Amino acid sequence: MKKSKLPAVFFLTLTLFSCSQKKVNSDNPLMITFNTPFKSVPFDKIRPEHFKPAFEAAMTDARATLGKIISSTEKPTFSNTVEALEQTSYSLKRIEQVFFNINSAETNKEIQQIAQEISPVITEFYNDITLNESLFSRVKQVYGDRETLDLTLEQRKLLEDTYKSFIRNGANLTPEAKEEYRQVTSKLSKLTLKFEENLLAETNAYQLNITDEGELAGLPDFVKEAATLEAKSKNLSGWLFTLKAPSYQPFMKYADNRKLREEMYRAYNSRGFHNNDKDNQEIIRSIVNLRLRMANLLGYKTYADYILEERMANSPQKVNDFLGDLLSASIPAARSDYQEIQAYARKLGANIEIQRWDWAYYAEKLKNERFSITEEMTKPYFRLEQVEQ
Repeated sequence: MKKSKLPAVFFLTLTLFSCSQKKVNSDNPLMITFNTPFKSVPFDKIRPEHFKPAFEAAMTDARATLGKIISSTEKPTFSNTVEALEQTSYSLKRIEQVFFNINSAETNKEIQQIAQEISPVITEFYNDITLNESLFSRVKQVYGDRETLDLTLEQRKLLEDTYKSFIRNGANLTPEAKEEYRQVTSKLSKLTLKFEENLLAETNAYQLNITDEGELAGLPDFVKEAATLEAKSKNLSGWLFTLKAPSYQPFMKYADNRKLREEMYRAYNSRGFHNNDKDNQEIIRSIVNLRLRMANLLGYKTYADYILEERMANSPQKVNDFLGDLLSASIPAARSDYQEIQAYARKLGANIEIQRWDWAYYAEKLKNERFSITEEMTKPYFRLEQVEQ
C-alpha cells in the first residue's frame, strides 16, 4: 500500500487516536472512540466486516473536511489550512494502521481481499490531496509567508513537511504527468501488497513434520514443546517446524541434523521464487521499474535519489561510500570469525566447509563453551511477570 502522504509531526501513536466521523456507527468498533485502557486497539472486537464501512466513512468525512478547506474564501493561514489539513485524515490513518497490522500479522483470505480492494482506493484518496491544485495553492501561500508568521518550532516543521510532501508527491507535475503518476502509484499499491501476500503464503505453506524423535537431537526442551503444540494445532503427530521466526530461528541454532538445517534454510530463502502462483520474481521487476518511473516523473534520477532525500544519508553516493567503508573495515573481522567457526567445527569432528545453514549452529555452541551461557538459563529472568512494572 502507498504510504500516507500527509506529514505526521503531530501524529500521535495510533492507540491515542479517536474517530471523528459525524455519523457514528456504535456497532463498529473502528468508528467510535476506543473505550479501553489507554485507548488501545480492541482487536478482540474487530471483525473483517468492520473495515470497509469504516474506511468508507473515514474517507467520506475527510473529503468533506478537505472540501471546506479548499472552498474557503478566507486567506490561507497556518490554522485554517496546514493544521486543518493535518487533522483531516486522523481517523483514516488509525484504521489503516489497525487493518494493515492485522493483514501482516494475522491475515486471512477475507482480509486479503479487502486489502486488494481498499489499497488502490486509499492511494487515490491521498493522490486527490497532493495533486489538488487549489489545495496546494493554499499550502504554498502559507509556506511563502512563513518568515512573517509567528510559528513555534513544531509548527514551522509541520509547515515545511506539508509543503515538501506535496512537492514530493506530484503537486508540481503537469496534468499529463499527474495522470501517469496516479496510474503508477495505483499499480505500485497493488503490486507491493501482492508481493507481501505471496511472501506470507509461502512462509505459511512450508511445514517440516518430524515424527522420529532422534531427528530432534540438539533441540532444547522449550523448542520441542513449541513444536509439539504446533503439530497438535494442525492435527499432526510428532513435532512441527515452520518458517516463522519463533520456530525457524531456534531450529537453525540448535538442531544437530545438518541436512534438515539446510532444508529449512533453503526453504526460507527461496520463498516467492518457485515459479508457481506465489512467485514474486516478475512482481519485483515490475515494482523496480514503476518506482524508477515514479522517481523520474518527480525529477529524480533514480528511486534511491528520491527516497534518500528525506533520509540521514541524503544521497545514493553517501550510502555507497558508507557501505564501501563498512565492507573494507569488516572483511578482516569477518574472515577471522569464519576461520574461527570453521576450526571449531572441525575440532568437534565435523569434516565440512561451513555453509550458511551451519553458522548459527556452531556459533551458538562456541558461545556456550566459551561463556557457559544458554538461552535456557536466561529465560526465567524474562518471564512476563518478572519484567512488567
